[in-house]
Amino acid sequence: MKIATQLSYAGGFHESARQVREMEKAGLDLVWVAEAYGFDAPSLMGFLAALTERVEIGSGILPIYTRTPTLIAMTAAGVDALSGGRCHLGIGASGPQVIEGWHGVPYDAPIGRTREIVSICRKVWAREEPLRHDGRYYHLPLPEGRGTGLGKPLKIIAHPVRPRIPVWVAALGEKNVAMAAEVADGWLPIIFIPEKAGEVWGRSLSEGKAKRDPSLEPLMVAGGGLLAIGEGDEVAAMRDLARPMLALYIGGMGAKGRNFYNDLACRYGYAKEAALIQDLYLAGKKEEAAAAVPDEMLALTSLCGPRGWVAERVSALRDAGVTHLQVTPLPVGGQTPAELIAELRDIAG
Repeated sequence: MKIATQLSYAGGFHESARQVREMEKAGLDLVWVAEAYGFDAPSLMGFLAALTERVEIGSGILPIYTRTPTLIAMTAAGVDALSGGRCHLGIGASGPQVIEGWHGVPYDAPIGRTREIVSICRKVWAREEPLRHDGRYYHLPLPEGRGTGLGKPLKIIAHPVRPRIPVWVAALGEKNVAMAAEVADGWLPIIFIPEKAGEVWGRSLSEGKAKRDPSLEPLMVAGGGLLAIGEGDEVAAMRDLARPMLALYIGGMGAKGRNFYNDLACRYGYAKEAALIQDLYLAGKKEEAAAAVPDEMLALTSLCGPRGWVAERVSALRDAGVTHLQVTPLPVGGQTPAELIAELRDIAG
């Protein structure tokens, strides 16, 4: 299993980048750079490319509505060139609040658009012929009767370092997960509970994999959570640090009836708790919403506890198909993030 982590998009990037260099030496395989409505991810990815030598650098995620498909492809190719072939392209639909509120563009047809974007990116990187795409959502070049009529098929001027850059799709809904399993190189779920993954995701994954192009490698899957290794109640208590994040996603990411994360919590069997969290969060009672996150959910979505317990969680994730342990190191007792990564590397093998 490979080990991955995600940088915070709330600030402190220079310090986080310094830690990535140390974690790279300790065995970190992949670092994801988030975007949301903070700094743009590609700028920070390029900065990391200059500071590191081996660790792979992924966008986690670029929202599909914020760039044209060809710009997404050009951006990934640029980071891949700067890093010597270490880019991973993570894309996703984000949500209506961010896309329509921050970017001011309609949030429509996320599954169909993602599918076409993956296809267009691969055509750009392969550089086998001038780019043409006549899909339902994207037309390259623009067809007759739209625009000036002067558009023509083009190839990317630069020669990409690789003709195929790994594409990861962030997906939660059943149809979206099936699409990711069919066309993507990797799948980025969230709030991943390995013991319940088959029940929640199994049918969608099987449906997508049945249509998967044989030329694609097996689907990569990320899963994990907060990471703290050690004895004592204070280590297990580190799981509580996930409460505000889970409350935000389950309670505040979207309105009632339009919250993908709340729907996921219900599918995991926490329907009653998800409803309470959402009611509290939307009422402005964020602390109460965080307190309502079930202890079981915190335990099953984290890697915080004694080494033996963490090893059991790693085994459960592996059995559920996870290829990349996605962790947030939480040092305790004088540890460093790099030391935690090294210990997890030893546990994961």
